Amino acid sequence: MGRGTVAVLVAAVCCCGAAFGADTVFADFEAKDYGDWKAEGEAFGTGPARGTLDQQMEVSGFKGKRLVNSFHQGDGATGTLTSPAFTIERPHISFLIGGGKHPGETCVNLLVGGEVVRTATGPNDKPGGSERLRWQSWDVRDLAGKKAVIQIVDSRTDGWGHINVDHIVLGDEPMTSERKREIRVENSLLNLPVKNGAPKVLLRLLRGAEILREYEIELAEKDPDFWASVDVAPYKGETLTLWSDGLESDAGLNLITPGDSLIGGENLYQEKLRPQFHFSPQRGWNNDPNGLVWHAGEYHLFFQHNPVGWNWGNMTWGHAVSKDLVRWTELGDAIHPDALGTVFSGSAVVDHANTTGFQTGDEPPMVCVYTAAGGTGRWSENVPFTQALAYSNDRGRTWAKYEGNPVQGHIVGGNRDPKAFWHAPSGCWVIVLFLDGKRMGIFNSPDLKTWTLQSELESFFECPELFELPVDGDKGKAKWVLYGASGEYFTGAFDGKIFTPDGPALPFNFGNCFYASQTYNNFPAEDGRRVQIAWGTVGDKSMPFNQMMDFPVELTLRSTPEGPRLCAWPVREIASLYARENRWTGAVPGGELPLAVSGDCLDIEAVFEAAGAGELGFDVRGVKVAYDVEKGQLACGDKTAQVALEDGKLALRLLVDRLSIEVFAQNGLVYMPMGVHFDEDNQKLDFVKGANTHIESLAVRSLKSAWAR
Repeated sequence: MGRGTVAVLVAAVCCCGAAFGADTVFADFEAKDYGDWKAEGEAFGTGPARGTLDQQMEVSGFKGKRLVNSFHQGDGATGTLTSPAFTIERPHISFLIGGGKHPGETCVNLLVGGEVVRTATGPNDKPGGSERLRWQSWDVRDLAGKKAVIQIVDSRTDGWGHINVDHIVLGDEPMTSERKREIRVENSLLNLPVKNGAPKVLLRLLRGAEILREYEIELAEKDPDFWASVDVAPYKGETLTLWSDGLESDAGLNLITPGDSLIGGENLYQEKLRPQFHFSPQRGWNNDPNGLVWHAGEYHLFFQHNPVGWNWGNMTWGHAVSKDLVRWTELGDAIHPDALGTVFSGSAVVDHANTTGFQTGDEPPMVCVYTAAGGTGRWSENVPFTQALAYSNDRGRTWAKYEGNPVQGHIVGGNRDPKAFWHAPSGCWVIVLFLDGKRMGIFNSPDLKTWTLQSELESFFECPELFELPVDGDKGKAKWVLYGASGEYFTGAFDGKIFTPDGPALPFNFGNCFYASQTYNNFPAEDGRRVQIAWGTVGDKSMPFNQMMDFPVELTLRSTPEGPRLCAWPVREIASLYARENRWTGAVPGGELPLAVSGDCLDIEAVFEAAGAGELGFDVRGVKVAYDVEKGQLACGDKTAQVALEDGKLALRLLVDRLSIEVFAQNGLVYMPMGVHFDEDNQKLDFVKGANTHIESLAVRSLKSAWAR
């Protein structure tokens, strides 16, 4: 065989450590060109690709530095790649394959006499998916002695219209990267070693043939960056199997360690970049807040969680509770992926009337309404996005999935993110669901199990929210608010079936650290607030967690000359963290901050008199939050917002934490949450250097850690 093919003998090792024997590597695609393979069309380029191509999701699971990748020029290019002829002398042909699942169009074919006698495709035929290659094998014992060629085909020009192939092996046994380890469960946790940047492998926890958990994980074989944990307490006394696909050796499985505490957890919440009064998970990635609901004296915060990795993936509902919206206790993951998919965003309610029939005790059940995101893991391949229920009868400590899931089948595209609430005038549940594009659907349901579509409207992209607020505190002038993930919103009217906007969409968030917010259901009636939490989109790879939640804010509607506008203000419970307070009123000598203040956790309130000033605001640890009086513009980093002075004055409030500054201007009329990376050596607070700085009032409060126990 010529260039581009290799005829060498290798010792391949199976999952249990036994040798297959001498296998022939027919092609490893490590040369710069295809050698004796014949490329036609444009899809395969002039030679094997060095991994991921331009505009392609990360390609993983291939061997060496190169592979066949037909994403050259994107999914629109087509072509074929055909091997030289060879005689079938071994009983199995194995290869690594990924890309599109389009039989006959994105595939690898074995041809004998010009006829296709074996074929294989990648795993993907819908948006999402993974570019990870994995082993497939053909049993070719019945073709022994015949002349054959292998042809790699890409004739598809739309989504997943490409194919990835590597390391074609002729052998006595099918190649596999599956490995197993049995574990007798005697502890409450399994500690998993994570190495950022390691090849992702599939890891399952099995009870016999039953899949209990499935994760794609960057499993460390040595020297993990951090440890994550999986709760196995419900299986104590049982023997379970750790099964993986994609590992090159047993080292990663062997490093998994049972225990009753998190390895490396001795400095939990003390990490140098851990937000000290914004929620972040103990380990792993978080994004959207989910299921915000108050019940039995506790505020519940569910959240999109990758429990075993620093990056997005393995979407699971993490769960934390608080009695004051400030100090949170993480309870562990509540809702896990299954055969219907990973667990995307949704909401939670308290079913006081037991319309679902889930109640088993004296307390009404908590019910989570969520998206089962089919096709986002191997467990749920070829399953669409649907909507599902889970419920708890013990204040959210344990959860069961409704056996009738899904309660709402697939409608269109990536339909997802159901927001459910009880609409008393209609006597039914209302569910707002993102459909596709910028389209939302509004459903009614008597029991959360049967949904009826009542209306659709063009609005916003994903993560809908719908609620009613009084204008200026007057319930007689209430408006409904509908918003989407970015925070843009409509005010309008809602009759339980149809939302009618007052006018065009309005901006709410002006920062870089806000997405997919949600407000609390079932908030105590005597309180009457509408409290919102958003995903704070900031992280640092030096930490074993990634992202956070913005601080909870109370939402109000305030009259302005342009009409009612949504305002945000930190919840009053933040005062419980105040350690010390410094105040000042009057002129500022030399424009210097008259208080000696430093620290990484602050709540700053100031009212500036703008007369004669060019620029007003603060320098926070080297980051400017500044108002240009002439332009009427507030700026932090590369974000700006127009802010009108009120009686010649500017009111600013800043919440400063280790990775963020949340800016509130004119008592919340402008909200600018900012993720920042401070100079660690600079903890100084000062004014920006404006002319004739004069303040009506200034209060600077140092904050204690919300994690202190």
